[in-house]
Amino acid sequence: MGKAVLNVDDSSTVRKMVSMSLSSAGFEVTEAVDGQDGLNKAKAKTFDVILTDQNMPHMDGLTLAKSLRALPQYKTTPIIMLTTESDESKKSEGRAAGVNAWLVKPFDPQVLVGALKKLLG
Repeated sequence: MGKAVLNVDDSSTVRKMVSMSLSSAGFEVTEAVDGQDGLNKAKAKTFDVILTDQNMPHMDGLTLAKSLRALPQYKTTPIIMLTTESDESKKSEGRAAGVNAWLVKPFDPQVLVGALKKLLG
């Protein structure tokens, strides 16, 4: 079975594109509709990598990253931010929150899959 990925994005279109790209590369993908939903799913099941958008209702990606890092099972889990945000200050906030990689939308599916494989070693 492939590595388990939690795909958190409030856009159903982006979620579907990400899920299709990752599923076809052999990953097992679980979708979440916002940061709070993502956090709930991450607590219910352990994932090998978390992929999250930044701008979402209920809980944004940086808050989700900080919340995950506070949980023992996610201290070292790769977290990838997939967002329209490309501002350096946001990326710095991301690194401080424990984000391992920052990809800007629109994304190239091959780059996304490559980033996941690289982070998962």
